[in-house]
Amino acid sequence: MSRYACRLAALVAAAGISFACMAADEVPVSPLDEKAALRASQAVIGQPVGEHLLRDREGREMRLARYRGKPLVVQFIYTGCYQVCPATTQFLSTAVVAAQKALSADAFNTLSIGFNLPFDTPQAMKSFARQQGIKVRNWEFASPDAATLDALTREFGFTYVATPKGFDHLLQVTILDQEGRVYRQIYGESFSAPLFVGPLLELVNHSPKPATGIIEWVEQVKLLCTVYDPTSGKYRVNYAVLIELLVGASVILGGVTVLAVEWRRRRRAARAASL
Repeated sequence: MSRYACRLAALVAAAGISFACMAADEVPVSPLDEKAALRASQAVIGQPVGEHLLRDREGREMRLARYRGKPLVVQFIYTGCYQVCPATTQFLSTAVVAAQKALSADAFNTLSIGFNLPFDTPQAMKSFARQQGIKVRNWEFASPDAATLDALTREFGFTYVATPKGFDHLLQVTILDQEGRVYRQIYGESFSAPLFVGPLLELVNHSPKPATGIIEWVEQVKLLCTVYDPTSGKYRVNYAVLIELLVGASVILGGVTVLAVEWRRRRRAARAASL
């Protein structure tokens, strides 16, 4: 397959948007309406995605509803793509691993969906994942039900157009919240850590789970103290904030203890005076 090239409108390029474009000997004009695709992508933010039927890479039926309760990262690909889709998938892999290190591997799920039916079969998706070396925890590759493909892509705000050599499509990663609503759209072949990890951190912190033990409590505190370090370009635990929280907790606990001791002393004194 020949190399990919992209001809973008100046406005879209300035916004950091990339499109997958097939190229022949000359750079073709993309049949995709870039501005309309971007508008459609942004228009679904805050909207729910239905419980669409998919098949995982082993061919087993699954529905998107299985991912409710945690943030979900969704990427659309087609397995016949030899450059852009592999490159974006491998970059997403590095971003997902970085987010898992910052938030924990079980804080969110990731899903790659093949949109080129009938070719993006479960077996094709399995082969694609293997070829890209994706062995990341909580990341599934799936094929949609042909009857719901149009509704699925529309609800995600994902636009693609067939070309003689493949597809032109918006390079988009979608983050769904715990209720299955579109929370954020991220564009391009690559993106900075805050654009990806930041929304996931917001979702996780805004939906705290009850701590059932000391380990869960420590994990919740770590999430609250996770900040972006522009020097390293990564998220890390700000131990200064952690120390401040511990000191504050100690002061409060000490104050409560002093009040309890004083209350008991006065109670004893009053009891002794009444005898």
